[in-house]
Amino acid sequence: MNESLINPFSTLSHPTAVQTSLFAGALFAKFDPTGRFIAAARLNGSAEIWDLETRAPIRWYDGHVKTITSIDWSRNSRYILTSSKDWNVLIWDLSSTCDPPQRHAAIRFDAPVMAASFHPKNSQIILVVLATGEAYVCDLRKQNKSRVELLETIPDEGDEEDVPPRYASPSELRSLFLMSAESSAPMTTARFDPTGRNVFVGTASGYILVFNTRTKTMIARHKISGAGAMKGFDFAKAGRRVVTNSSDRTLRQFILPNYAPYQPISETEQPPFLDVELEPTHRFSDPINKTAWHAMCYSPDGEWLAGGSADPAGHKIYVWDLSNDGQLATALDGGREPLTYLHWHPTKSSLASTTNHGSILIWHNPTPERWGAFAGGFEEVDENVEYEEREDEFDIEDEAVLFERKMKAEEEEVDIDTVVSGSQTSALFGGSGPAPSGPGTQSAGGAGTPIHVASSGMENGNGAADDLAGIDLDAAWAEEDPDCDVLSQWKVKVVMDNDAADFY
Repeated sequence: MNESLINPFSTLSHPTAVQTSLFAGALFAKFDPTGRFIAAARLNGSAEIWDLETRAPIRWYDGHVKTITSIDWSRNSRYILTSSKDWNVLIWDLSSTCDPPQRHAAIRFDAPVMAASFHPKNSQIILVVLATGEAYVCDLRKQNKSRVELLETIPDEGDEEDVPPRYASPSELRSLFLMSAESSAPMTTARFDPTGRNVFVGTASGYILVFNTRTKTMIARHKISGAGAMKGFDFAKAGRRVVTNSSDRTLRQFILPNYAPYQPISETEQPPFLDVELEPTHRFSDPINKTAWHAMCYSPDGEWLAGGSADPAGHKIYVWDLSNDGQLATALDGGREPLTYLHWHPTKSSLASTTNHGSILIWHNPTPERWGAFAGGFEEVDENVEYEEREDEFDIEDEAVLFERKMKAEEEEVDIDTVVSGSQTSALFGGSGPAPSGPGTQSAGGAGTPIHVASSGMENGNGAADDLAGIDLDAAWAEEDPDCDVLSQWKVKVVMDNDAADFY
């Protein structure tokens, strides 16, 4: 039954048992933002979309010649992105009626693609990480079509005369602050934050670099002591908390500082970036086996954190209660097939974990049915009993109350002599009659009616500046030339795989 109907005052809990298993041959799987579909990436370079209600595949996409490395959904589930070791990033449109499906867009790089993701507000902006340690922000919009590499802005070590000024134009920063291969660490992972304003990049030397998405300029750099190479990020829905996975087999949660909006000082000077070391609020590790982590994810409300263990001998998922100072809540055992990926449902207490044999395990939190919530006097019994219905049990109102009300109505006196008309009708019946008129009254909008007009900022000399001051430039830039991923304006074409549907 629906969890909110059973107990509308309960908070989101963590999954405890396997609900179903989908044999999809998947390397990893990810829920869509609505939670109805799940995308499975396969070893042969194809991707499948599964309907969790029918437990059968409804669409499949075959466009890569090598293994898929990442998969992502647009904000309203219309577009799906796949990246592969064949150097390509492909975008597919679920509303397309072509059969077999044709790619919506394709981006080719000069190296294998390790990860790619959509911008949270516009699926035409894509973040890509290559196997060579480079990160790119690709803009597919016609007016802003570009492919910009994210570069760490640290001057080369040398003579002071040769060191360029710390604040320079973005073009000078890209040309002057290129770090050599000997002094720079490759970028190993990258993610948009939930707002899309910033890009968080992890390096092999244990740094987190923060870039402004609009300007592609670095605005912050954080050192993570003892972390080693960064392997992944995950953000809470609010965006203030982030958990990192690193090569030292420890998950760390951080509270992010407030990053000021990017505002250049002048045409030749840029604001200084924030260079501070972050201290984790919590550290999570496997206290017994000391194993690494393949994946981690927050619950939708941010109160739980799940970590998928890289234990080669079992399928282990650890869940921590962040509202209780990060205490370990449970350790889920999914059998002997090792875990490869983990993703939390966007709205419910459900997890999707992938095994190395290709199965997708859907975890849920079975809740006992509380029938007493539907009727105050309802009682649950262990055995069936014979119930005797009272004669007036299901009457809308008691017969005695109805009889007494009828008798009082008959005793009321009815005035049949008074005649009411004109303005008196309006006074008696709430203004339903004609409105009074005369020299002492004024119609709406007349000379005696004060009309207040909201003054706009354009009436004074600083109107344009006032309007621009209230605009979020980063959000406005992302929403320029919006995509067609709008709810209720598209419909997915279902192509059932009969063999799989008959199997399930």
